[in-house]
Order: sequence, then structure tokens, then C-alpha cells
Amino acid sequence: MANSELTWDERFPPLAKIPTHVGIIMDGNGRWARQRGQPRTAGHRAGVENIRRVLQACVRFGIKYMTVYAFSTENWGRPRAEVQALLNLLAQSLRKEVQEMHKNGTQLRHIGRLDQLPAQLQEGVLDAIALTKNNDRIVLNIAFDYGGRAEIVKAVQEIIREGIPADEVTEEMISRHLYTAGQPDPDIIIRTAGEMRLSNFLLWQAEYAEYYSTPTYWPDFDENELYEALLAFNKRERRYGLLPGGTAS
Repeated sequence: MANSELTWDERFPPLAKIPTHVGIIMDGNGRWARQRGQPRTAGHRAGVENIRRVLQACVRFGIKYMTVYAFSTENWGRPRAEVQALLNLLAQSLRKEVQEMHKNGTQLRHIGRLDQLPAQLQEGVLDAIALTKNNDRIVLNIAFDYGGRAEIVKAVQEIIREGIPADEVTEEMISRHLYTAGQPDPDIIIRTAGEMRLSNFLLWQAEYAEYYSTPTYWPDFDENELYEALLAFNKRERRYGLLPGGTAS
């Protein structure tokens, strides 16, 4: 029987453990384009379009939160033309995708800074967040102008401004001041294109997340690749610093 004739459950047998929150470092867009003799912007466009497909697969697998690393605080240092192309892609995808996301029950959130984006783009992001805020099928966090260290600094600054004494600052309090406040920490961080680093992504939240790297470039990462990551997740024993069996010593 051809693969296309199989049902979803035949293609992807149900797994014992499904992560609640998946973080994805979308890497390899430029290399994907270069292999095809295309400009880097074509790779970024293909990468943006792939978010929709992977989001749909996450819904079918039962994942409730998906966070994608779209633009880091360090990415402002890239060539001006590439940065502008990425900003344009964000604006275009908001116009093109948000209504469909809303229809399908996706709640869109932004993590990172907004103030450095063009005013019209800021307005588009805020409108998308407001439109989808009551949806609960899946939460899609777009990390744009995001950096893990900057996020922690922001949280500490807010706590200081609130006048909270130093000895009352707890891990829970810092978590409440992060962009992801109220969300579960990621269970697994997936990185495409074969790299083996976090690149300043969810540094606080990924404390005990499982890490999975695939050589596949992001535009080619599909439901089959996602299932492979979920299979690997199911083989991991998450100890949270404890010994096997959950004992402390």
C-alpha cells in the first residue's frame, strides 16, 4: 500500500508520551536555498511557509504549545537587505495566515521585543494576538527579536522596578516575568540543519528539556521528521536531576 493511502494512525502509530510544549530552532533556510541555486530570501520564504505544515502536524499529534525561533536579537547584525526581507516576510505571513490560524483554533503569541519593529508591523502583531487570544487548540509562540539572556535581564529589571526585596526573589517569580509566563516549559527542543547549540533560545525555560538535532534543513522538516523527534523523546528517561526511578540519591 502506498504511503499516501495509509491513515494517519497507520503512518504514525500512537506514542506513549506526547510533549506538551515543543520548541523549534528553525535552521538551514539559507543552505536549503543555496543547494537549489536560489537566494537566501527564497529559503526564508520556504521556511515561513513550513511553519503552517508543522503546526498542523503538532495539532494532529496532540501537542499543545509550539514555539519557533524566527529572529534572534543577534540577527539584527545580518546584512540590511536580509533583515528587511525577514521583516517583510513576518508582515506578509501575518496578513496571509492569521485568519486561517484563527479559524483552526490557533492562539498566536509573540515572545521577544516589539519596540524595534516598524510601527505598522507592531500593530499587525498585536492585532493577530488580540484576534486569536481565546483560541485553545494550540498555542503558537513566535520568537521574533528574541534572546534568552535579554529575556532574563528583562525579568530581573521588572522585579527590581516592583520593589521586591532580593530575598523574596524565587525561580517561580522570575518565571512569571518571562515572555512565556503561564505556559509550561518546553519538553523538547528540536534543532534542524544538524547544529548542536541552543543559540540563546529559551535558556531559562529549557532547563530540563530534551534536545533533538536533525540534519534536515527546516524547509524540508515535515510530519515524518517531527514523528522521528517524538519517537526519540519517547526513548528518553526524563530525570530532572534525579537518579533513575526518581530518587534523589
